[in-house]
Amino acid sequence: MKSLILSFSVLVLFTSCAKKEATFDATGSFEADEIIISSEVMGKILYLAIEEGKNLKQGELIGIIDTSTLFLKKKQLIAQIKAGSSRFPDIPSQTQFYEAQINVVKTKLEYLLNEKVRIEKLVNAKAVPVKQSDDINAQINDLNQQLLLISKQKQSAISTLQTQTKSIQNEPLPIYVQIEQIEDQIKKSKIINPIEGVVLSQYAKSHEITNIGKPLYKIADIQNITLRVYITGEQLPLIKLGQKVKVLTDQAKETMFTDEGLIYWISSQAEFTPKTIQTKNERANLVYAIKIKVKNDGRYKIGMYGEIQF
Repeated sequence: MKSLILSFSVLVLFTSCAKKEATFDATGSFEADEIIISSEVMGKILYLAIEEGKNLKQGELIGIIDTSTLFLKKKQLIAQIKAGSSRFPDIPSQTQFYEAQINVVKTKLEYLLNEKVRIEKLVNAKAVPVKQSDDINAQINDLNQQLLLISKQKQSAISTLQTQTKSIQNEPLPIYVQIEQIEDQIKKSKIINPIEGVVLSQYAKSHEITNIGKPLYKIADIQNITLRVYITGEQLPLIKLGQKVKVLTDQAKETMFTDEGLIYWISSQAEFTPKTIQTKNERANLVYAIKIKVKNDGRYKIGMYGEIQF
């Protein structure tokens, strides 16, 4: 009887040891690339259509921040531009005075030129003294000088008015930049979800006031989840990037679910084993972290433990 009990105890001990024997090459936990989406503008959140656990599509409009103040500021800047356009000088009307003077001088000059021809004929016929010809030439020369002076004054006035016009044209340039900045803020007031994934945490709600940089929600792509495991230096030569491995996770009735994963990252530096791994002695060992990409159909959750076999 004692022999039978002893044999049974040995069998139980052997079975227990067999169960404890590791059937995996490395173990770790599942994680995902988490992104915290923050507000890019300040204002009241008109609505925010998210909730924890909700799946969001990339590019989906999920919320709007009040932009009424920005819209009014934009209208004010546009009004400033329109008001400035009314200050443009009317060059033709403002130089009309010089044009009238030029026409008067030209009319006088035309008359004297005709008169000069007549007097020169009389001088040649010795019907009038030569002095009359000299006098009319002096008058013609004087009118030419007047015409030149008025033309220079007109050109100077036009140049001054053109400078004023250019200066007024440049005045709205900083305002246009302000309008572009406001339009950019209005665009950013639309909360667009950047990646497809599941909302992990919600930090803000509709009707709350938000500031620039304030977190709104946290999202992660869990369709392609990552299993981070740790291997020893002895195991390092057994793996390589792009290598397929078996991924094992617990399922019902103490059985293991087997899946396939792909090694896409291997740490280049050794580190001490994380505190969550095995015994104190094992935690003192140096290990290398590796990441395995696994296609997720909803089975895997962030923080869930998994095993791999090379």
